[in-house]
Amino acid sequence: MQHYGDLDPATEEQLRLDNFEGKFDVKEFVGSISERLITQSKASSGPFDPKPFIRTFEAVVDKLISVRKDVQAKTEQMEKSVRVAEREYSKKMADLNRGFEAVGSSFSTMESKMNEVGRTAVRIGEQLESIHIERQRAQAAHDLINYYNQFSRGDTSRLDALKKEGREGRSQVAVILRRLTTVAREVDLPSADKTRENIDKYCEKFEKDMIYLFDRCYRKGDPKLMHHCAQTLLDFNGGASCVQIYVNQHDFFMNKVRDTANHSDDLLWNTVTKPDECPPKTESGLAELFGEIRATVAQESQIVQAVFPNPPIVMQVFLQRVFAQSIQQYMEQLLTKGSSLSDLAYLRILQLVHNQTSNLVEDLKAHELPSITPSKSSLELTEFRRVLSGATTVSGTSTASVVSAMLENAMAELFVPYIEGQKYLDRESKSLGELYAGLLANFTRYHMRMQKGKSSMFDRMVDRLGAAAANTTTSGGSSTSAQAAALIMRYGGISSERMQDKSLEETVREEDGLLSIDVAEKMLKWHAEAVGRCVELTPQNDVPKNTFILLRVLAEAISAAYLETAIDSAIARLEVADPKLEPSLQPLEILRSVDLICHLWQQYTNMALFPLAASSVTTRRDMTILNNQTVSRTEGAANTLIQRITDAIITWLSLQLSKQKKNDFKPRNDDLSFARVNTEPCVSCCEILEKVRDAAIQSISGKNREVFLTEIGVSFHSLLLDHLRKFPVSATGGLMLAKDLKSYQDTVASFNIPALHERFEFIRQLGNVFLVRPEILRSYITENYLGRIDSALLKPYLAQRSDWVQFETRFNENVDVEDVATDIASKGLKDRFKMARLGMIVKDLEGLKLGEGISMGIPSGFSIGGRGMNNNSA
Repeated sequence: MQHYGDLDPATEEQLRLDNFEGKFDVKEFVGSISERLITQSKASSGPFDPKPFIRTFEAVVDKLISVRKDVQAKTEQMEKSVRVAEREYSKKMADLNRGFEAVGSSFSTMESKMNEVGRTAVRIGEQLESIHIERQRAQAAHDLINYYNQFSRGDTSRLDALKKEGREGRSQVAVILRRLTTVAREVDLPSADKTRENIDKYCEKFEKDMIYLFDRCYRKGDPKLMHHCAQTLLDFNGGASCVQIYVNQHDFFMNKVRDTANHSDDLLWNTVTKPDECPPKTESGLAELFGEIRATVAQESQIVQAVFPNPPIVMQVFLQRVFAQSIQQYMEQLLTKGSSLSDLAYLRILQLVHNQTSNLVEDLKAHELPSITPSKSSLELTEFRRVLSGATTVSGTSTASVVSAMLENAMAELFVPYIEGQKYLDRESKSLGELYAGLLANFTRYHMRMQKGKSSMFDRMVDRLGAAAANTTTSGGSSTSAQAAALIMRYGGISSERMQDKSLEETVREEDGLLSIDVAEKMLKWHAEAVGRCVELTPQNDVPKNTFILLRVLAEAISAAYLETAIDSAIARLEVADPKLEPSLQPLEILRSVDLICHLWQQYTNMALFPLAASSVTTRRDMTILNNQTVSRTEGAANTLIQRITDAIITWLSLQLSKQKKNDFKPRNDDLSFARVNTEPCVSCCEILEKVRDAAIQSISGKNREVFLTEIGVSFHSLLLDHLRKFPVSATGGLMLAKDLKSYQDTVASFNIPALHERFEFIRQLGNVFLVRPEILRSYITENYLGRIDSALLKPYLAQRSDWVQFETRFNENVDVEDVATDIASKGLKDRFKMARLGMIVKDLEGLKLGEGISMGIPSGFSIGGRGMNNNSA
């Protein structure tokens, strides 16, 4: 067997125990042992010899076994040592625990004894304090009795001597006199009145001396002595007198009478009355005053904090004086000047002052002062506030926000006289009424002059505005609306007194009577300014109600006084127009303007006004009802106008068709007939239809255009059905008739109304019955659209054929009269057989589907877009 000594030193070194204690890698270990043997084997020229490897690894294994045994022996020895150490540690810990428990028990006993001693000491201290307080009270009572007796004898030497001892002496005198005053009120002795009188005289003299001293120190600028005087007077009677002296003699209030004439802001006063100009944001005199207030308060907050024992209360009195004297006086001057110019100027100045004052209040809140009063009794603080209560509106024990609360109150009180109740809103409504009336004055005079001496087109509008103006209901909305209506009537020149005024004879321009988007935008812009002012100046809870009231003013102005006036005027002109002249299509432009203005108005209402009433469901519902009723009334007037336009056009078309000559479709000279493209009535009708189409495309949009053109087309279709029954048609004339009908069809097709396409295709096919040969006529009238009409109903038209007499008998032989009668009865048309107009028959059949499933139903009603939100808002 290989011995350990046969291993080389390097291998012996690797087999040491400390090499196995750290990070150990078996592969590295085996590789390091084999490295030398591998090198030797490669150096040998003979075949591989495993014996050196075997011997070396056997020796290494033997060595490792020996090392393992040594390690196991050491491990067992260390485990024994650990167990012994653990037993010793446990024993020591048990001994320590018992020691700590003994110490804790000792401390608990000591603590109990100390607590008992402490409670005993507290009781002794409380008893001593109680005795001390009683002793002080007895001593104070003794001293008060002595002082009272001295006053009863008229002797004040002791107090005089104490007063001369300096600050401390004056402070003691103040407390003594306050207590003597209280005692004197309670004593009921024979000489008590005289004693009380002596005490009051001395107190009055003492207060005057302290106030004189405070005033002298104030003039010298000695804050320390001022603080002493203020504290002494606080202890004496609350200190209100020195606060009033300080505030009343402040330089800010001395000789500070401001006048707007001294701060003339020409640009502001020149533009404030112009509604198209932006409201002013600042006024030079007001800005100067507020700047001075900011600087003064910033300085005074430091002085007050250094001088007075309770700075917030003093600052409160000072700021109240600023608001009540300086700001209010200058504000009244501004508003008086604005009121002398116009209501709009007054309201804009009121908003300007409110806005600037709000900014001032926010800036002044930064000067909130903490109470730095030294430890005084609550009685003294309460007395101080009680004495000042006559000059302050803020009370309470907490001074954390005295100044802020006072500023909010002062600002509210500053504007209450101008916005309380309905004062502000009445003025706002009056201003809007004046502005609208002035804006629409020429417009109203134009329409009144245009209708002077004719049937009253203004009856409906004047009656409505007159009823609103005479409204005496107690609700705020109604009264304000009444004022606005009265203003519109008065300034618009439609009151009963001014109906005959010579101003109606003044020259008016055509442009004055036209509806204008710019005018509507101005009305909405002015209204938006008024609403914004209302939101800023009135309480949040009143905003929905006030917005509703202003909406009434806008609705009366833009709907009744503007849109409906133009519509009624147009209706009146149509009613008195000469039916023999081609009707004017200019009223369609009015409908376009009405539609655009209403859409703009409704967008403004939905986006700007309804959100302001979101907090009040009732008010929002009332606003929705008012808005929908107003728009519906305008729609009704527009419907009436469009119906009058339609009637005028149909009347004109009927007049042109009546000019058709009896032999136009039965000409004698065939060459001359073929030379003409269309007959004169056809040309005239097509011309007016094209004008109507172009005017409708330019002036009416969407569904309204479809309704209008459909009504024109359907009515013209009925005229043609009657027209074709009146004229005999020859074979050559049938070609002329076909040309006319084709022109009618092409012109109406340019309307792009599907229902009209089918109606005029029916007319064209009906016209072809004059071209079809007699032998195929029976077959022709049973096909296409004609096939859906009973052949017996077509006989009045067939009878106009020049050759009808020749084949009438043969045509009738193929007709089962009994079946025809039965069929007509089933359709409810038996009464009209051979007599009724075919146009009426077609109307009765409108419910049927013609062609490829297209209905011939006709929409009706002129509607104004933009109010879809209203219907859901309630």
